[in-house]
Amino acid sequence: MLLNFVPMTENFDIKSIIKVLKQYRTRAIVNYNRFIRHFTNSLRIAGTTLNILTIIGSLLCIIAMIIYIGFDHSIDETRLIFSLLRTSQIIFILTVGFNIIFNFKDTVRNTRPIKWIADVLILITAIPLIYPEPSNPWIPWLDHILYSKKFLYPVLGLYSILSMSFGVLRVLGKRTNPSMIMSCSFFILILSGSFLLMMPRCTYNGISYIDSLFVSTSAVCITGLTPIDISATFTPFGILIVGLLAQIGGLGVMTFTSFFALFFSGSTSIYSQLMVKDMIYTKTINSLLPTLLYILGFTLTIEAIGAVAFLFTVNGAIGENLNDEIIFSLFHAMSAFCNLGFSNVDGGFSNPALLYGNQSVYIVASILVFAGGIGFPVLVNFRDVFFRKCRKIWASILRKDDVIEPVHTLDMNTKIALYTTTIILVISVVLFMIFEYNNSLAGMSFYQKIVQSVFNALAPRSSGFASVNPTSFLNITILMLIFLMWIGGASQSTAGGIKVNTFAAMLLNLRAIITGRDHVVAFKRTVSLSSIRHANAIIGVSLLTYFVFSMTLVAFEPSLGVKELLFESASALFTVGSSLGITHLLSVSSKILLCVAMFIGRVGLLALLIGFYGETGEKNNVTYPSDNIIIN
Repeated sequence: MLLNFVPMTENFDIKSIIKVLKQYRTRAIVNYNRFIRHFTNSLRIAGTTLNILTIIGSLLCIIAMIIYIGFDHSIDETRLIFSLLRTSQIIFILTVGFNIIFNFKDTVRNTRPIKWIADVLILITAIPLIYPEPSNPWIPWLDHILYSKKFLYPVLGLYSILSMSFGVLRVLGKRTNPSMIMSCSFFILILSGSFLLMMPRCTYNGISYIDSLFVSTSAVCITGLTPIDISATFTPFGILIVGLLAQIGGLGVMTFTSFFALFFSGSTSIYSQLMVKDMIYTKTINSLLPTLLYILGFTLTIEAIGAVAFLFTVNGAIGENLNDEIIFSLFHAMSAFCNLGFSNVDGGFSNPALLYGNQSVYIVASILVFAGGIGFPVLVNFRDVFFRKCRKIWASILRKDDVIEPVHTLDMNTKIALYTTTIILVISVVLFMIFEYNNSLAGMSFYQKIVQSVFNALAPRSSGFASVNPTSFLNITILMLIFLMWIGGASQSTAGGIKVNTFAAMLLNLRAIITGRDHVVAFKRTVSLSSIRHANAIIGVSLLTYFVFSMTLVAFEPSLGVKELLFESASALFTVGSSLGITHLLSVSSKILLCVAMFIGRVGLLALLIGFYGETGEKNNVTYPSDNIIIN
């Protein structure tokens, strides 16, 4: 049979056979390698296609679930929604199966255990597709779970969130400008929230889109301004949506997406992890996931403790049943810690039952507002100090002397934030007490005046709560509140304003200039020149932006008072939420203007400019001769 492959010649010998065999072997190897390349390329294309389809399926799944929950629908519409969910389910099953079969090594290496649980749950949902529900199941309770929508929908929702979150980190891995990513994430969340709040099941009697957009922007940007009565407009489901928007907006969209992607998957690029590291200001990439866990865990723990404290302080004070008081406590704990300022009861904290009742509710709210406005880097530093002390105590028990204690347990940023916040709070409380003692605080006991002074002096720093109607304040108090709005809370917190760190940097720079020092010094540390330049830029941009928005708002609303409009503009731009009672009187153009102001105040105009310039500008490393500008 071999003779069929060998040319029949007169000089036929064994060498010719070997030569022909080598030729055919070479050709077979070439064909095999070509097949492998084609097969590998086909797998790569199939994998990329499935990844794209997974993102699309996740988006469709989330939209379908929102429509199912938030809208009333007919039988045909319900079938269409279920078809979309079923399509997403099939895409997820194919993706998980493809990765396990064709990318097993990479999947095992890059997938965290919890992500494996999500993948296994998705594969389990394939059982009802393959095997119809039996009439006499072996295990009735297990059969009831597997064939139930209460099992299918949460699994699809969880997998959709994981896929969308991991997709965001993939975008970061493409070296996209982080400032633009953060800005776009807030913008998308605001738009999504505006449509969610329009759902029929979110409101009692409907809401206009401009008001929905305004509330969504205010919630995501944790401002608290609203042209409508939150408690009278939104149903408990709508209040839940507002709370989720504020929670995500308060901690930051990237914090949530990064947590889901890193915690459940772990297979992210080094660049994307570095971007997240800079966003949450952790010191090392190894502490990235623990820091994210700490931030989320600390937030949920403090809010839970605050909710319990609220529940005990308002017990029977607002004349509602236990279920309503639980909702009140949960919502206000979130609203206070995130410095949101929304309330789901009539009048909010100015409700007479609260104002002239148990003052403990204001103490709890003040503590939560302070904790939310102190900044996550400070909280992370506290955590590090706590564990360092624990290790030192443990080492002393074991009689180990090799524990190295750092020179500075609290870093410079923590000290600046704490000292500046405390000084500003004490001064503002004393001044508020002096200004309003015989005005808005008249008729209260001395203890009530102290509590109300603390609460109302702390609230304008960002939370937007008000127990006393601001319209009754003296003009000098109004000016002080605008100044407090401008300062805001600590950096990387849920508060707004230019931040106390920026304000402290300006004062430290001023002290260095007055005393003739060449460097700015704080707590035996030299403040970097880049920090001083950044602080000066933020202060300059904030004042210019406030001037522009105030002028525009006054031009849009000539029939309203200038004092009220200046206060409203500061409240929106510095994401505070206090108002002198004119928000509902604003025109559509003014509401849009304030939406832009709240967005810029949350994201930061300087960050937007840096993000835009970083994408389009050119680097210029040319050094020119120095010269002086005449100052003063």
